[in-house]
Order: sequence, then structure tokens, then C-alpha cells
Amino acid sequence: MTAQRDENLHQLASAAVVVGADGSTTSNAAVRWAAQTAARNRRRLLIVHCLDLIGTRAVLGSYDSMEPSVIATMHADGEHILAKAAELAHDFDPALAIATELSEANPAKLLIELSQTANLVALGATPGVGTLAHLGSTLLAVVSHAHGATVVVRGAETGQPAHPGGPVVVGVDGSPVGEAAIAAAFAQASERDAELVAVHAWSDLNVGAFAGTNYLEVPIVDLEIAEHALLAERLAGWQEKYPDVTVTRKVSVLGPRGLLGKWSEFAQLIVVGSRGRGGFRGLLLGSTSNWLVQHADCPVMVVHPK
Repeated sequence: MTAQRDENLHQLASAAVVVGADGSTTSNAAVRWAAQTAARNRRRLLIVHCLDLIGTRAVLGSYDSMEPSVIATMHADGEHILAKAAELAHDFDPALAIATELSEANPAKLLIELSQTANLVALGATPGVGTLAHLGSTLLAVVSHAHGATVVVRGAETGQPAHPGGPVVVGVDGSPVGEAAIAAAFAQASERDAELVAVHAWSDLNVGAFAGTNYLEVPIVDLEIAEHALLAERLAGWQEKYPDVTVTRKVSVLGPRGLLGKWSEFAQLIVVGSRGRGGFRGLLLGSTSNWLVQHADCPVMVVHPK
């Protein structure tokens, strides 16, 4: 990619909704979701398809003599995928501002790079998978290393939004890092005119401590009061900033994975932070977020601080 083209692409991505497209059913669902989000917020939609020529050359190996024709075919297929994706987006909103980019770069690397200035990056995920390998290296890399918000679109394979009218649900931990997720969740709830459900879970009581005392020595009722106070403290400033958002608080001793998974059956969006403490320890690379992006019944937004 030339420096000028790289600069132009970053300008297109700035404050835009960026979605990766590969022509699959789940990718099409992500394109529809991204189009709806971009239209709702009056943002540009940037649809990206990557050829990953370095990876392709590594696969071709000794078949270098075939490379020109293979690459030409890949370009033609990529243009077709982008055209169909733009058509899907325009079907939702003919007035939507859409840009497309056919890149020879590695898809994960490019999407992570564009996430630095994008409003958010969206990707589709294969439904019903059971191991991380099935998620694909691109999705895992982008979810793990992107800047800002990445949305894994689940539960919308039919082309319809998952659970329209449902709440936005955010997993709240006790660390300052979680502020980015809370901010994103309030913004999403306000934009969607949706209720916000703030879920706080704590676990590992056998290894935790509260006020210098082992959790096992503290009455559960006192722990619950303390956790409710923590949740209220985390939400207070954001409720003042978004007075239009109705907030419901939920505190549970249950683990976050099952709790947020259950809420995904009713929510239109689940929002989690990039790292967690306490009940959401290791949320980005741990079992909770990994499980959600594999099994949730609605789109999952993983938020990293910019």
C-alpha cells in the first residue's frame, strides 16, 4: 500500500464504522449490523476485504508461476464481495455513506490499525463453535489487540437485529480499566434509546479479600452491600452524563460468564471491558470474553481504552 493510499484509508476510517467482509453468511450479518449502527449514528460505513497476499504466497510455495493469474482472480473475487456487501448495506439505508477498500494486507493487521481512529470495528462470528480455534485467527487477533471497541456480531444470522428492543448489558468490574466499557455502554444505550443493565459479579471468594479480611470470613450480606456500593460508584458519573438512559443494576455472586450469557438471550448488545479484576478477572483473554464471543445470543462489544 502506498503512503498516499494508506493516508486516504485512515481518513476514511476516522470516526467511521469499519466492518470486515469475506462474503460468508456471518460476515453478511456483520455488514447489516454495521450498516444499521452507522445509519443510526450518521457515520460513514467502511467495508474492508483483505487478500493477505503474503499469506497466499506462503501457501502457493512452488506455484509462483501461477501467482499472477491467482492474484488477479483473488482481486476479482474481492471486488465482488465488496460490491455485494455494499449492496446489503444500501438495502438497509440507500442514503448511507459507504466506502469500500480492497487491500492486499493481512486482515487482522489492517483492522487493528484502522481501529485506532474508527468509531468501532465489526466482525462476524461462526455460530455454535466450541473451541477458540474455530473463531479464526483474524477475529481473535482483532478482539485481543484492537484499539477502542470491537463488536463480534452474533445472533443476527438471519439479517435481523438480535433481540430488538432488548437492553444493552454491560459487565462492570471494580477497576478503572472498566471505565471504557461503561462509557461505551452508556453511549450505545443512549443511541439506541435502550435500557442499560449494569451487571456486576464477584467470584473466587476463597482467594479474595475485602477491607483486609478474607472473603470467607465476611458475611455474604455485607459483601453484597459493598458490591452494590461499588457498582453505584462506578455508574454515578455516567448516569449524570446520560440522564436519558434508564439504568438497572444487577449484582450477583454467580460467575460472570453464565450471568452475561443468560442476559445475552434478551439483550441487543453485551459490552465488556478489555481486562477485568475481581469477578471479571482476565475478561479479555480469559474464559468469560472468549466464551461470550463464541456462544452469546447477541452481538458482543469488547472495549479497549484508546
